Amino acid sequence: MIDPNFIRQNPEKVKTNTTERGNNPDVVDAWLETDRKRNELIQAKDEKREERNSLSKNVQGKPDQETIDKVKALKEEIDKLESELASVEEKWNAEINQIPNIHFDDVPKGKSEDDNVDIEFIGEKPEFDFEPKSHLDLMTDLGIIDFEIGAKVSGSQFYYLKGDAVLLEYALIQFGLHKFIEKGYQLFQTPDLAKSRYYLGTGYAPKGDEAQTYEIEGEDLGLIATAEVTMAGYHADEIFDAKDLPKKYVAISHCYRKEAGAYGKYSKGLYRIHQFTKMEMFAYCTEEQSEAIHKEMLEIEKEIATELGIPFKVIQQCTADLGAIAAKKFDLEAWMPGRRDYGEITSTSNCTDYQARNLNIRYKDINGNNKYAHMLNGTAIALSRFPIAIIENYQQADGSIKIPEVLQKYMGKEVISK
Repeated sequence: MIDPNFIRQNPEKVKTNTTERGNNPDVVDAWLETDRKRNELIQAKDEKREERNSLSKNVQGKPDQETIDKVKALKEEIDKLESELASVEEKWNAEINQIPNIHFDDVPKGKSEDDNVDIEFIGEKPEFDFEPKSHLDLMTDLGIIDFEIGAKVSGSQFYYLKGDAVLLEYALIQFGLHKFIEKGYQLFQTPDLAKSRYYLGTGYAPKGDEAQTYEIEGEDLGLIATAEVTMAGYHADEIFDAKDLPKKYVAISHCYRKEAGAYGKYSKGLYRIHQFTKMEMFAYCTEEQSEAIHKEMLEIEKEIATELGIPFKVIQQCTADLGAIAAKKFDLEAWMPGRRDYGEITSTSNCTDYQARNLNIRYKDINGNNKYAHMLNGTAIALSRFPIAIIENYQQADGSIKIPEVLQKYMGKEVISK
């Protein structure tokens, strides 16, 4: 959530920000009214409690019946106020979490993803003297993927990787691990399940029929959509010393997404699937460090794609495409010859202190004051979409696939072929 005091002091700015993100600004007024009611109830409860305590203190010896009745009546009033306050606070929390983070001033204004801004293009698109195929056709012909049996066993948009496709995935993992050891990031492998508190705290909470998350029936657990959830929870309720920041992590996890409604022209193959593996960067830092950490994450993403020989462009997301949590976000989109278009392979977000407020993650500054930490995340390697870009850009006329030079030592070969 954003700072409640900021909303109270800057309601018009918050409403403008909410509108620019494509959301209804009425939620701000609704929250302000709920906030007013909440404050009234807190004040009334405190006054009644003070009155009861005063009565109890002034009693000398055994209280008379009138005093006993007054104390009892006050207790009943306090209980009633606490019950009403609990209901109002639930509404208060629900409404404030609908108010998006305040975007940075340099985020481009826009009304849809069409208004995202291309920042730079890196790498040369391959020129083929044959009609390039999609990764799905190439992998199927090579016998290294099977969506048909995946659908039979698990349902649509599930798949089996086989043979060299498995080697390619683990080669990318090894490449990524060595990269992040060099960069000084601490390595993690996280649980695939998380409690609802951490979904709520990071903005991935399951919601009704549109939920993108698989929940465990009868349990306060869901399958994570990204290691951002589990890594955000890692330091929940902690207070760092500013001198110990930043904390820079990279985590491997499986990711599970329902991808409800994802049946567009790019829904076939590995681009939108229900389960995949991903390496995710995550950082905790001070307010002063966060912009530099964000730039660092973006540069690492660019370095990885460049070393893998993937042509790509860098995009800055506009206000309407940021989502609720990020204050600023960049994507890398790889050229995918099979679709003759670019497709997202990474995203990196500066979420400022929005998630930290929900998860109570703070740091003590040099003056001894507690401040909410800034939290950032970025895709290191998505082990579904990176293979798409590699397979389609490195395909050969005979249907074989050259392996990027940096991965050959991990795969023990130079070409994937029949």
